[in-house]
Amino acid sequence: MAQIQPLRPLVMGVVNVTPDSFSDGGRFVAPGAALAHARQLIADGADWLDIGGESTRPGAAPVSEADEVARVVPLIAAVHAESPISISIDTMKPAVARAAVAAGASLWNDVGALGFSPDAAAVAAELGCEVALMHMRGEPRTMQDAPAYADVVAEVEAFLLARARAAMAAGVARHKIWLDPGLGFGKTAAHNLALLAALPRFVALGFPILLGASRKRFIAAVDPLAGDAGGRLGGSLAAALAGARAGVAMVRVHDVRETAQALAVQRAIDAAR
Repeated sequence: MAQIQPLRPLVMGVVNVTPDSFSDGGRFVAPGAALAHARQLIADGADWLDIGGESTRPGAAPVSEADEVARVVPLIAAVHAESPISISIDTMKPAVARAAVAAGASLWNDVGALGFSPDAAAVAAELGCEVALMHMRGEPRTMQDAPAYADVVAEVEAFLLARARAAMAAGVARHKIWLDPGLGFGKTAAHNLALLAALPRFVALGFPILLGASRKRFIAAVDPLAGDAGGRLGGSLAAALAGARAGVAMVRVHDVRETAQALAVQRAIDAAR
């Protein structure tokens, strides 16, 4: 029997500096609370922090560029000044990405896959940062309005490869591109489960895969007793472990300590085989 290698995806902790996040209800809008939360995620074992100032939950209203910069840049600068942890900026806006990179971010996590602004890909190339390209059907306000696919896995794969090619054509280096199948973004529970089952296919594309399944609504569709976001930890851990088994490069999570522990136990079990 072939030896199973220990698995170690990176763990990206989420810091939402928004008043309307689906996962934390705006608990970390205040600068002091956001910095304290970032410090706690680092202490809990996060490898990356993903800082965002605009909610992308279904039905979310857009935020002005100025407001978004004001929310995220001071926090990024403060974290960067006191910790060597890698920082990601979760935004669709090139100007916000530019300000965030100047403050210390090194990855642009774009749920719009550099497609919501005509100059986004060129700005990403100019910045020289890493870029995470995510699949989303529609845009946050409308993405859950009866999403439909003939073949969700094939269509998401084709979209991500097309966006990767567009980024490279604009000058983004291939080794700086991450792909994210976009669980919960314009997808039903069945679509999300199909994408999770197909993670090895996405890993085989040769780009590092970022998986964001934490606290997503499909978990409550599987287990109605899960209720709201705070009751979905077990499902979030199951998805993270499935991602690790498939070979994803990073899992984006709200519950860093619990995820890090689950991954450590999984690695220990594999090492004992």
